[in-house]
Amino acid sequence: MGAHGIGMIYGQEKNITTYNLARMNMLLHGLKDTEFSIHHGDTLENDWDILNEMNPAKKLQCDAVVANPPFSYRWEPNEMLGEDFRFKSHGLAPKSAADFAFLLHGFHFLGDEGTMAIILPHGVLFRGGAESRIRTKLLKDGHIDTVIGLPSNLFFSTGIPVCILVLKKCKKPDDVLFINASGKEHFEKGKRQNTLRPEDINKIIDTYQNRPEKVERYARRVGMKEIEKNDYNLNISRYIRTAEPEEEIDLGEVHKTLKEIDQRIASSTETHNAFLRELGLPTL
Repeated sequence: MGAHGIGMIYGQEKNITTYNLARMNMLLHGLKDTEFSIHHGDTLENDWDILNEMNPAKKLQCDAVVANPPFSYRWEPNEMLGEDFRFKSHGLAPKSAADFAFLLHGFHFLGDEGTMAIILPHGVLFRGGAESRIRTKLLKDGHIDTVIGLPSNLFFSTGIPVCILVLKKCKKPDDVLFINASGKEHFEKGKRQNTLRPEDINKIIDTYQNRPEKVERYARRVGMKEIEKNDYNLNISRYIRTAEPEEEIDLGEVHKTLKEIDQRIASSTETHNAFLRELGLPTL
């Protein structure tokens, strides 16, 4: 499809208004209706026939999967879903938060050489229980490639900080790249909404592509042994020092300033006392 060589774009949306907007957006960007297929349906129930193909040779395998699901969506998993081909090898996400259910849905249809990026709340990085078991298996199998922390208040729908998880089926490095892009110097603060400037986005992309060993307070590659020691917790602050360094204090300069203040106080007091003596009042 065009210069990028994209064969087909697939999408799925439950909300009818958003579904229609997505289709309109494709047409406004010059795509023909034969170049995309957007389904109005429930991702968690997987009610799209094209995604239920049981023949491995005909299974949809995508080169890129991107997802922005509803955060911590409450759902009703059951025994039948436990045997669903999307969740069977990893387990079901808890009722209180379907975040990993959405992730596993997209990951199932990712091709062996593809890349997946999904926006999720930070809770998926460290919450326990069923989510911990899913996260641990993804890490042990070498599928979590990068964790990108973003600032709060980026989206109209929520003010909480979010992260981007980048996953691959066949990841080569035996580590996870952590990028802390939530610092105040990495975004523009607005009255109602914060924004990532072009230079902020470019820095994230450059860091992801170059995969440096360490960038102070911004990025770090962490080996699986260290992640295992942390009980497969992916909380960014465990691996990158996010606190801003305290400003260094020049004690000599502070002492000099205090002496100057004392001298001004003494001079002002003497001036004040001179006025008091002229008025016949007791001095300070």
